Amino acid sequence: MMRWIVGGAVVFALGVGIFGLPPFSGQPTAGFAEGEPGFETGVKRLPNGIYEVSVRTPMPGVSPEMVGWWFGDYMETTEHYRRWFPDAHLWMDWENKVDGQFIGASHLVHEYIGEDLNKLRIQFVEPEEVLGEVNLADGDVAVCARVGLLEEPIYGGEMCHIVRNVEGGAEMRSRFWLGMVAAREGNEAVPSVIGTLGNAYLARLLTVKEASATALLNHCFDEMTILAGFLPKLYADAQG
Repeated sequence: MMRWIVGGAVVFALGVGIFGLPPFSGQPTAGFAEGEPGFETGVKRLPNGIYEVSVRTPMPGVSPEMVGWWFGDYMETTEHYRRWFPDAHLWMDWENKVDGQFIGASHLVHEYIGEDLNKLRIQFVEPEEVLGEVNLADGDVAVCARVGLLEEPIYGGEMCHIVRNVEGGAEMRSRFWLGMVAAREGNEAVPSVIGTLGNAYLARLLTVKEASATALLNHCFDEMTILAGFLPKLYADAQG
């Protein structure tokens, strides 16, 4: 899916550049953590051509701290990664990983999203880099990233999970923005012609498809539901 998005944006970039820049509607914000009536879970095309994916996942018995621990402390091997979603997760590795942290690290993965095999680089960043100003409640955890192809220096989207306490456990509200193209140098998104033209409205319209957004929605809900099923015991056992 991500290869199709990024590759298509590159192919179409020169041809669609003459249509100008898209009508930007502002960067993503953390407001989705409070819920959006009518868009708790779903996909929609934004006026700038981006597909926004929204997923709400109940996580009974889970705390936000457990989710932060999963990403920052526990998940180290392909075995761990495959347990998370046995039918879709194939392989993983880390770059620039520091014990106890995930921000600043790149999660390198092979996974199926729908029927498509994706080889991705998920670059975890500070929430402010994706959402701008962020005012999380005490105990909330935000997991935000830029996502691109593993084998190409290009990002094709951004994502953020916000986990907060609710009665009986936690809930995760996830958002993905597909079609946010940027060149990558190391772990940084940098200005480029490809980024400018790849973000043109027509490029996004032609390369970012509803079927891909829907497949990502289903993938996210399934993997986070599986995680919620085993995380409380795993965390308790690790704490001794």
